[in-house]
Amino acid sequence: MAHADPRLIVALDFSTRAEAEMLLDKLGDAASSFKIGYQLFYGGEGLEVGKQLIAAGKQVFFDLKLLDIDNTVEKGVAAIAETGAHMLTVHAYPRAMRAAVRAAEGSHLRLLGVTVLTSMDDEDLEEAGYDRDIESLVALRAHQAAESGMGGVVCSAYEAALVSQFVREDMAIVTPGIRPRGADNGDQKRIVTPAEALSHGATHLVIGRPITMAPSPAQEAGAILSEMASAPPPHIHDHHNHHH
Repeated sequence: MAHADPRLIVALDFSTRAEAEMLLDKLGDAASSFKIGYQLFYGGEGLEVGKQLIAAGKQVFFDLKLLDIDNTVEKGVAAIAETGAHMLTVHAYPRAMRAAVRAAEGSHLRLLGVTVLTSMDDEDLEEAGYDRDIESLVALRAHQAAESGMGGVVCSAYEAALVSQFVREDMAIVTPGIRPRGADNGDQKRIVTPAEALSHGATHLVIGRPITMAPSPAQEAGAILSEMASAPPPHIHDHHNHHH
């Protein structure tokens, strides 16, 4: 069981390195991919935790959602690529993505474009000055991520089927906000189970609290992995190049 399914990414949403390490001890070999976002990265030595995991042969996804002028994005991406990280998020603005792709060239870093944040709805987009709805912005950004040479996108599981029509076959479709069957829905109204997300076209699932707060994180990860293994194959869409 040394190689757990890397399609399951455990979100290390902790404020301290000690809490993250306590969870990692409990998980053992039940997971092989981990996401480190703002909370741990900025407040809990997340960069060091990530390097430690990489040294141990695990896959690390730094969820930093970079967006800045080209030169700054390039330098940031180059620094993360140096660590041996597996994935890094960049907001899916074409210039930022192109700068990121240049900087990651020749490394093992898979760049993911963040299409539209899953907390946003059409009203939020309008308030932010966009004149299109979520679906058309997600589609546009998925298409631009593919054109820019990105390694994948992050989107809600509800949009995975849509996104799969616009990305290249070799791109990852990474979906957060997944809740295993029978899990407490918390404050999420629309819940997608691991099997549903995969059948919609997701290639990787990010799961945090349902695993990290479980009485036995390793057991919960195992249950999710077996649910993933029994998922039907995704409904494949035509991968014609869509040019709008």
